[in-house]
Amino acid sequence: MRIKSIRAYLKNLALTKPYTIAYQTTTDVENVFLEIELDNGIVGIGAANPSPDVVGESPAQALHNLQGEWALGLVGKDIRLFINLIEQAQNQFPKAPGTLAALDIALHDAFGQYLDVPIVQFYGQKIQALPTSVTIGIMNVADTLAEAADYYRQGFRVLKVKTGLDVDQDIERILKLRERYPHPFTIRVDANQGYSLADLQTFYRETAQAAVELIEQPLPVGQEHELLTMPASLRQSLAADESLKGPEAALTLTHQPQPFGIYNIKLMKCGGIRSALAIATIAEPAGISLFWGCNDESRVSIAAALHAAFACPHTRYIDLDGSFDLAEDVVSDGFMVEDGFMRPTGGSGLGLAKL
Repeated sequence: MRIKSIRAYLKNLALTKPYTIAYQTTTDVENVFLEIELDNGIVGIGAANPSPDVVGESPAQALHNLQGEWALGLVGKDIRLFINLIEQAQNQFPKAPGTLAALDIALHDAFGQYLDVPIVQFYGQKIQALPTSVTIGIMNVADTLAEAADYYRQGFRVLKVKTGLDVDQDIERILKLRERYPHPFTIRVDANQGYSLADLQTFYRETAQAAVELIEQPLPVGQEHELLTMPASLRQSLAADESLKGPEAALTLTHQPQPFGIYNIKLMKCGGIRSALAIATIAEPAGISLFWGCNDESRVSIAAALHAAFACPHTRYIDLDGSFDLAEDVVSDGFMVEDGFMRPTGGSGLGLAKL
């Protein structure tokens, strides 16, 4: 079965509520979409929202690549050779993970529909469902507690709290959260490179009784060696995020002593499902757990990340709430959320329905 046509476009998706992290406030998100139509009418869809600050590529740059001569040259190619097509794309766009993610996801979706199997089952489903964390941005204590209460009413039981601007305020927010909710919530923290080593040590010491499950990327990229001064037991609860952009970084970070005990894999950083699974393969023999994250993304790429995550036996955590606050999207379905637990729909490909 051959590829009949390719169409790429940008769409700005509004958020239902803005949020703040250590280095920016976000009110809406621009995603690039890619539709690959096969001769029999099947349409595979991919999407990407790369962060220029993290990977050096914007959605507009990804769109330029996806509308270019190389991408259009996929017309006429056999979808059964989709892995080879992804490998060719990786050689063509080695520093454009958003471009690669959109291509990779669309090719996977088209191929899965062609076979009439879910992508997670094509790779071998290991996990049926996991609770996703939901994100609380940087805000004052009262607003933090109010957001937590709202999420509790919605059935979520895992919170990821953004920190990194003021460690004393961060500590207060975590302690107040735990005081208000001594049992119901699992609490994770994402510092987005906002701490110094001294800040991290202070945060650990002052929140020791708050049962924080993990901390994402506490120090800036390039300062990973400073983490080696922390006890190994604490490093096991640190997750590499911005430090982990692809398989090469994943391999480097496995060297002993390891600064991180957890890898946060994002398709928008590494370039799609195939690259994500390569990172996962590197992590498994090194004893590193997997934590699957996202940007503010369409259900398209969130579903792709969920399929990849559930094909890996060492996936322990997911943070795939990136589409929850979108006021609009181009698809429905792809996954289900029940009492905070996410699972694929079981539909072929990524199980998406075009709106």
